[in-house]
Amino acid sequence: MGQNSVRGKGTREGVPHAREVGWDEGLYDAEGDGSKGRARLALDDEREAPAAGAAGKGGHGRRGPAARRRQKRGKRRILRWVASVLSLLILATAGAGYLYYEHLNSKLKKDDLTLGNDMPDHKANAAGQTPLNILLIGSDARDNAANQKLGGAKKTFGSTPLADVQMLVHMSADRSNISVISMPRDTMLKIPDCTDPDSKKTYPASRFAPTNESLGRGGPGCTVATWYELTGITIDHFMMIDFAGVVSMADAIGGVPVCVQQNVHSRNRTGQGSGLKLPAGTHPVKGEQALQWLRTRYGFEDGTDLARTHAQHMYMNSMVRELRENTKLTDPNKLRKLAEAAIGALTVDNGIDSVKKLYDLGGQLKSVPTGRITMTTMPNVYSQRPGYAGKVEPKEGDAEQLFRMVREDIPLDGKAAKTPPKKPAAPAVSKDPAAAPAEISVSVQNGTGADGRIPQKGRATEVAGVLSGKGFTRAVADATPNAQAKTVVRYSNAELEGDAQAIAKSLGIPLTSVKKSTDVTGITLIVGADWRQGTAFPKAPVADNKTPESARALNGNTKACMKIQPGFTW
Repeated sequence: MGQNSVRGKGTREGVPHAREVGWDEGLYDAEGDGSKGRARLALDDEREAPAAGAAGKGGHGRRGPAARRRQKRGKRRILRWVASVLSLLILATAGAGYLYYEHLNSKLKKDDLTLGNDMPDHKANAAGQTPLNILLIGSDARDNAANQKLGGAKKTFGSTPLADVQMLVHMSADRSNISVISMPRDTMLKIPDCTDPDSKKTYPASRFAPTNESLGRGGPGCTVATWYELTGITIDHFMMIDFAGVVSMADAIGGVPVCVQQNVHSRNRTGQGSGLKLPAGTHPVKGEQALQWLRTRYGFEDGTDLARTHAQHMYMNSMVRELRENTKLTDPNKLRKLAEAAIGALTVDNGIDSVKKLYDLGGQLKSVPTGRITMTTMPNVYSQRPGYAGKVEPKEGDAEQLFRMVREDIPLDGKAAKTPPKKPAAPAVSKDPAAAPAEISVSVQNGTGADGRIPQKGRATEVAGVLSGKGFTRAVADATPNAQAKTVVRYSNAELEGDAQAIAKSLGIPLTSVKKSTDVTGITLIVGADWRQGTAFPKAPVADNKTPESARALNGNTKACMKIQPGFTW
C-alpha cells in the first residue's frame, strides 16, 4: 500500500486491472482470525497509465534497423533482470520499468525505514561482504473510495491498517543463497514505541500485542522496528505491497501453477472462506483465482493462518520458477503491465529513492539459483494465556535458533556458504568502571511468559533475592509483566553500562544480553523465558546450525502440494 494509505489521507496511484480481482466478504470471521470481518487487501481500480513512448497514432512511426536492434537488446536486458530470484517480490518486476523510467519513478512511494531505535551495521564476512535484509509487508488498508468499491465489510472502511503479511528476505553476504522468514500475522509480541513521521503522534510501546498492529502505529517503519526488537536482525530496506500487484503479475506471465492433493472448495455452510474451487492436481491460477489462493485459510491443512502462510510460500516459489522459465515475457506489453502492477502496489523506504535503485537491487539478487531459496515460517506455539486463544507466540529455542542463523548469515538450506562468516567478536567490556554492588539500583521484571506458557510465578522476586545475596542490596522486584524470550539487562544511558555489565556477570548472563534501551529508566533486568527456574543462569546449548523442523522449510525447487482440510472437498 502507498504512504497515503498508511496515513489515511487521499488516494494512491492505481493498480492495473484491480476490478478483475474480485472480493470475498467472508474472508475473516470474528472467532478464528480475530479481525472481525476486516478486509484483507487494499486494491485500487483506477485505470493503468499507457506506456510512455508507445507507437501509434501521432507516434514516431516505423522503427529503423538500429532502433529495432536497440529494442531487442533492451528486451534481453529486461528479461535477464526479470529472471531475478525475487521477481515475485517486486524487485525484478521493477526492472521492466526501465522501459519508461521517469513514468514509473514518479509513481514510487516512499516512507521512513524505522521508527524505533537505530539498527547496527552488518558485520562483514571473511571477504569483506555484507548481507542484505529486506522486510516485505502486505497491508490490508481500505481507506479510499476506489478500494471500498471492491467489497468487504463496510465497518472496516477507513480503519487502521494491519500488516497482515510479513516476510523477511535475507540474501547472504556472498550472494549464494536466500532465506525467507514469514511471521504469522497473529503473533503476539512486544511492539516498541513509534512516532508517526507525518503527524508526529507518538504511540507508546505495547508489551503484548499482535504483530500486524505495528503498521497502524506510524507506518511500515514501526513494523521494521518491531521485527528488530524481536529478532535482533538489522533490516536494510522494506517493501510494502498489496496482493493486487501480485495478481496482475500472475496474469502477465499467464498464470502461476499451484497444486492441491484433493478437490478443494474454500467455503463452509456459514459462508466463511475465500471461494477458491480447484480439482485435485496442478493448475495455473490468475486473476480472481490467484487472489483466492493467497487468501485461502478455510480448506487448507488445519484451517489456520499458518496454513495460509504455507500456501503463500508455495505460490511464491512457483511464481519465481515461472518468471525464470516463462517465455511469454518476451511480449513488451506484458512486461509493461508487470512493471505497472509492481510499482502501483509498492511503497519502499527512503533508501530506495528511485526505480534505478530497485533495478540495482535486482541485479544483486538475479544470480541466486532457485534451488538455494529457502522459505520458512517463524517457529511458533499457540498462546496459553487466558483470552488469547488462537494467537501464537515465538517458540522457545526454535525461533531464536532461526533468528540467530540469519543474524550470523548461516544458510537455512544446510549447504555451506562460499565464504564463511566471521566468528562473532566477544562483546566489549565497558570502559566505565562499575560502582560498588551495594550502590547499584536494579529493577527485576518477570518476562518468563514469552514462550506461550503462563508466566512462572515469583521469578522477579526470586532473582532479585539472588542479586541481593551477591551484594546488590538495592535490587527490587517489579510486578510489571514484560514477556521476553531471552533474559536481558537493559540500561538507559552510557554512564550505567558498567553497572549493567556487573549485574550480568554476577548472574552468569552473557554480555551480549546487556543492551542500552530507551524503554527503561536506570537498569532493568528482565528474566526471560529462557530462565524459568533456578538461581543460576542456564548455559546456552551448543549450536547445531540446523534449521528447526518447526520452521517448515520449503526449498525453491520443491513443487509442493497443499493438504486439504476435511470437510472442504467436493
